[in-house]
Amino acid sequence: MFSLSGKTALVTGAGSGIGAAIASTLARAGAHVIVADLQEAGGVATVAAIRQAGGSAEFLRLDVTSEADCAAAAADLAVRRGALDILVNNAGIGHVGTLLTTTIADLDRVMNVNLRGVFLVTKAFLPAMISAGRGSVINIASAAGLEGLQDRLAYATSKHAVVGFTRCVALDHARTGVRVNCICPGRVETPFVKSRLAEYPDPEVAYREMCSTQANGRMGRPDEVASMALYLASDESSFVTGAALTIDGGMTAGSGRLS
Repeated sequence: MFSLSGKTALVTGAGSGIGAAIASTLARAGAHVIVADLQEAGGVATVAAIRQAGGSAEFLRLDVTSEADCAAAAADLAVRRGALDILVNNAGIGHVGTLLTTTIADLDRVMNVNLRGVFLVTKAFLPAMISAGRGSVINIASAAGLEGLQDRLAYATSKHAVVGFTRCVALDHARTGVRVNCICPGRVETPFVKSRLAEYPDPEVAYREMCSTQANGRMGRPDEVASMALYLASDESSFVTGAALTIDGGMTAGSGRLS
């Protein structure tokens, strides 16, 4: 297992789903994890689970869309723990709709979290990482950030932007010792997906249909995405930067569908 002993990581949106899985996985590898989330209940639960398993973690209430919140968090952690070794920008939201059914308010809401949030958090914490000459920034994008996705205009647009953001920041700071990459999952069985399933007349049929859109016939698991994040967080990925790595059961390899 990759070792993160002595490292400090911050994971946004770590109160549930992929974020919680990443936080727990990094902690098991030895990192002290700052579990950042806007929802305190979920974040505190993730911290409790990490500590119960013998790991080290603390909760940070963070609104990733607030420049003041991000700046304050970066200043506080710089004093208490120094520069981050690992920053995972996982916080994100979805939206169902085409161009004609998506309002400007819908678009602004999705872009505010999915792109502005990544921008603000990275901008707040990156200077200290550059000064320290080390660090790994991991952005959670989506397979929808690499190709089109029916009925998900705002979401797919925001994730394409995250992929572009990742590549630009990686190139701009490639010689500083800080690496910047993104992970592009296919459909993953998270609480968000489960809540959507509950909206269908027959959730079991909907579940099978969602699985069938994946090339290998099933949805991914949060811990599978977390394993890729662990690799990118570790020193073993020292030559990887500017990459958009897919973990999608083969969906983007060819004729798989995302919708």
